[in-house]
Amino acid sequence: ITHMLCHGFGLLGMRSIAVLTDMSREPLFRGDRGYTPLDGRTPDKLEKILAKLESMPEWIGVIDGGANRPEMDKMLYETANLTLLPFRDSHEDIRTVRLDLEQYPNAFGVPSQWPTNPWQQMAAEQTLDKLMQDYRPRLLEPVYTVSSSKLLLETQIPSDLPTVLNNVCRGLAKQALNYGQHASLQQSMTQELFNLELSCRTSDFKEGLAAFRDVLRNETDHVV
Repeated sequence: ITHMLCHGFGLLGMRSIAVLTDMSREPLFRGDRGYTPLDGRTPDKLEKILAKLESMPEWIGVIDGGANRPEMDKMLYETANLTLLPFRDSHEDIRTVRLDLEQYPNAFGVPSQWPTNPWQQMAAEQTLDKLMQDYRPRLLEPVYTVSSSKLLLETQIPSDLPTVLNNVCRGLAKQALNYGQHASLQQSMTQELFNLELSCRTSDFKEGLAAFRDVLRNETDHVV
């Protein structure tokens, strides 16, 4: 969901970068994208990107997880603002994300590639009720399967993308902004209890959501 998030941010008029960390994948070109893909596959490159982001608070950094490297996942979780853990409606995915939600208590789950068929949706929701009931407050709204999402993974994307893809990406970005705002406010209110510096397994933010900075400052000033 990294590229879907960044595409959504671009549609909302926000600047973002998508950082690749998986050594088995090739970096993508910017081309007509509304965001900038960057190569962070080595520790040195990733460190430089993170350092640069610290001086660019108006940008949102979305890091594509730790590429199945637990130590990197932990580092990203401890240095970023929001952690999103995507999972599909399979029992295997759900077992895995439950362990991750336990390990990263301030992370949020993202039901991804969610079925669009009404009967399949009903079955998926029943699975969540059965296996994820305790984690429901930490789940975003589902990101439904959109076959055209694979266009975002092309080396150079088409200049015009389908409306349905744009709508899904925009909705996901709005959710991330909303949860990022909530997480940042909670951090200021309950710093003594939680360390709400979150990363993203397939989509993590390094600098927190500049568009909401003034809103958060105003809300924090009114916290008793």
